[in-house]
Amino acid sequence: MSKFSRILAAMAAAIGLAAPMLVQAQAFPSKPITWILPFPPGGVTDPVARMVGAKVGENLGQSVIIDNRPGAASIIAAEAVKRAPADGYTLLFGHAGSHAVNQFLYAKLSYDPQKDFVPITNLISTTHVLVVPASSTAKSMNDLIALAKSQPKGLNYGSQGIAAGGHLLGEMLKLRTGITLNHIPYKGSGPLVQDLLAARVDLAFDSPITSGPHVRSGALRALAVTSPNANRNLPGVPTVAQAGFAGMELDFWFGLFAPAGTPSAVVQRLHQEFVKAINDPEISKKILDTGLDVTTSRSPEEFAALIAKDAERLGKVVKDAGVRVD
Repeated sequence: MSKFSRILAAMAAAIGLAAPMLVQAQAFPSKPITWILPFPPGGVTDPVARMVGAKVGENLGQSVIIDNRPGAASIIAAEAVKRAPADGYTLLFGHAGSHAVNQFLYAKLSYDPQKDFVPITNLISTTHVLVVPASSTAKSMNDLIALAKSQPKGLNYGSQGIAAGGHLLGEMLKLRTGITLNHIPYKGSGPLVQDLLAARVDLAFDSPITSGPHVRSGALRALAVTSPNANRNLPGVPTVAQAGFAGMELDFWFGLFAPAGTPSAVVQRLHQEFVKAINDPEISKKILDTGLDVTTSRSPEEFAALIAKDAERLGKVVKDAGVRVD
C-alpha cells in the first residue's frame, strides 16, 4: 500500500469512528432530562437550576426536570446519579463539597468523585466574606489576628456547618497564623448571622448573600473577601490577598456532572447547551443580582482541572485540621 493510500485509509477509519458519535450527539436528547439537586427547594441555588433548566429545555425541545434530593452532605443525590444509566439523561448539580471535600471527610464514602462521574461544566460560584460584629475592635485581618492572640482562649468563629466553606476557611486561618479559633458549627447561614449580629460569636466567613445586607447596614463589619477580585456587592472591602493573606482564596463552585461512561459527544453537547443557557443575558443578570457569580468552564477538561486543584488544596486543609465526619 502506498503512503497516500495509507493516509486515505486512516482518514476513512477516523471518519468511521467519529460518525456514530456525531449521530449520537445530533439525536440527543430524545426524551426529558432529569437534573438532580442535592439541595431543598427554595434555597439560593434551586431557582438558578430551574431558570437554567427551563432555558436548556426550551433550546433543546425537551424538558429538564428538577429533582430535589437533599440530605447527607449531598451523598443521596450523588448516589442516585452514580447509579443512573450513562446516557446523559440524568445529571447532578454537584459542588466543591460533594466533589472536592467529601472524599476526605468520610472513611467510606459511597461514591468516588473522580471515577463515578464525568465533569461537564462549572456553572456558578460564590465567594465568602470575613465578617465581625460591629462592636468588634478588629478593623482589618491583622487587627483580628492581634485580637485573637491577646485572648487566652482565642476567639470563637461560626460556620454554616461541619466542612462548609466557612469552616474550612476558619481552619485555613488557624493553620496560616497559629492563632486559637474555636469552631462553632451552625445549621446554615441564617442562625449563624443572627449570633454574629448579637456578638455571640467573634467572626465568621460567610456568604455575601446573607451577610452582605448587614455589612451595608453597618451591623456587621467586613474585613476581606476570599475571591481573587473585589466583590461588586461589597465595594471597598479588600480581597484576602490585598489584606496580606494571599493563598486563602476560596470560591465555592457548583457545576454539572453526568455518570461515568457517558459518551463524550453527549458530554460536549450538554456542555454547549448549559453554558449557552446560563450565559443568556436575562438569566445571567438574575443570577448576578442574587450575589452569585456565573463561572462557566471553557471545556469539561477545564472543569476537571479545577476540581482536581481544589481537591488537593482543600483535602490538605481537612487533613491538617483533623476534620472528620465519621
